[in-house]
This record gives sequence, C-alpha cells and structure tokens, in this order.
Amino acid sequence: MSSENRAAPLYCPYCGEEDLRPSEAGHGAWECHACARVFTVRFTGLLSRAVTR
Repeated sequence: MSSENRAAPLYCPYCGEEDLRPSEAGHGAWECHACARVFTVRFTGLLSRAVTR
C-alpha cells in the first residue's frame, strides 16, 4: 500500500495551523512550520462494538 493513497492531516493537533509538510523523521511524520513541532499520524485500529438496531 502506497502512502500516496493515504489522507494527510489538515491541521496541526497542537496549534491548529495548516502549514504542514511531510517530515523525514519517519513514516507518517509531519512538520508544523507554525509551531515547529514534528508529530506522527498512525492508524491504530477499529473499535470493537456490538451492532445494535
């Protein structure tokens, strides 16, 4: 699976700015050029819930 098919974050989870760029820190890492933080985005899984109708 290619990272080109994955969604990118729309804003920084720390400051809310949208000036994000992919980081060389690793897979899923993003740099916020507004607050100078580097963070990662990772899919952990789905919640296990009973289906109710």
